Amino acid sequence: MQSGSAFEGKIPVFAFPTSVDFYLEDHRTHKRLLTVYNPYDFAVRFKVLCTAPDKYEVSGPEGKIKARCQVDVVFRHKALSPANCNVTDKFRIQMQHNETKQVIGKKDIPATLHSGVAPKQEDDDVSVTSADRASTEWKMSKMNSHESLTRNSKVMVKGSPSPLVWLTGVICFICLLLPNEGEPSSLSITVPHHFKLVFSYVLGLVTMV
Repeated sequence: MQSGSAFEGKIPVFAFPTSVDFYLEDHRTHKRLLTVYNPYDFAVRFKVLCTAPDKYEVSGPEGKIKARCQVDVVFRHKALSPANCNVTDKFRIQMQHNETKQVIGKKDIPATLHSGVAPKQEDDDVSVTSADRASTEWKMSKMNSHESLTRNSKVMVKGSPSPLVWLTGVICFICLLLPNEGEPSSLSITVPHHFKLVFSYVLGLVTMV
């Protein structure tokens, strides 16, 4: 990875899901999986920080992500008590230069412990028991729109965001919440996993505006 114009500004950081929810009475949710993506043509390093490190155990908190690859990070809640319910902590995903470890991007992921059990749809969508879905090889070759989206991001960050930009962000967010193709669901609409990667990328660009 070379220094130069590619690192003059911060780069967007892409991770899914965009928030992490634990449920006190649902042991299946006491571990959560987060996927960090690198859609760029160069390798990067990442590091996971937390506002309450004593409450969580993080598997794979830092490392290297090859170009156009992804890594999975597992969070385990260690402070499961009613006193910690409805308290929101934050995980910060730092993206770093592969050689100098200079921070070139960051993204905050809120984490909340709820009372009760998880709603069925949420449990199916982000539970670590479905990690095989999130760990499926990320086929970046299907994301032919990557270069055009990168060019368009320079235009998007200029001036005030237009209603069209906000509408695009809302549509992408809704699509990310829909069940994946092939998963059992009461909804008739499903979204292929590689489409969700595109939606996640676009949503990251919109949040930079």
